[in-house]
Amino acid sequence: MGNFKERFFKTIRRQFLSGVLVIVPIILTYIVLRFLFSSVDNLLSPVVTEIIGKEIPGLGILATIVIIFIAGILTTYLGRSRLFNIWELFFIKTPLVRTIYSASKQLMEGIALPDKKAFQQVVLVQYPRAGVYDLGFVSNKIEQDFLSDKEELVAVFIPSTPTPFTGFVLLFPKKEIIPLDLTIEEGIKFFVSGGIASPKKLIPKEK
Repeated sequence: MGNFKERFFKTIRRQFLSGVLVIVPIILTYIVLRFLFSSVDNLLSPVVTEIIGKEIPGLGILATIVIIFIAGILTTYLGRSRLFNIWELFFIKTPLVRTIYSASKQLMEGIALPDKKAFQQVVLVQYPRAGVYDLGFVSNKIEQDFLSDKEELVAVFIPSTPTPFTGFVLLFPKKEIIPLDLTIEEGIKFFVSGGIASPKKLIPKEK
């Protein structure tokens, strides 16, 4: 009787965990997509509604997808055309707009295109207090000579979960960060999955 009971609960536990492995990624994907859907839909929905005179849920995101698709085609087949360069030059040369555009572009390249090397490496830092650790991405290194140790500061971007498009940028002394043997893509998966897709073991990167 005891063995049967033990086998029964082991079977239940195994089946439950199998279900979790299937359902949790779906739920997390749904949460991220729903957030992105709502954000993008709210962006163009008022404009589309004004044009057609009727509010249709999801039409804003459809219009956004079409615009992105057309932009992708133009970029692919026309390359860095003169029109595109003029358009981008407007954003780069306009005060305030330049700051937002450049930062947004670098952030999106870092998250969507890890090979672009917008983020230099994945690191382990103590945040938000000593004894509590979090992963982050090195985005820049800044020299300084006014602090007591005059050590180089490292800018670390710590994304939010499960949408890594927002987060915090903190400056750490170089000695307080631990470079890890993880790819940028693996680091992004860690945040998107809420830590579920974590590496089995954190290994410091060899210098």
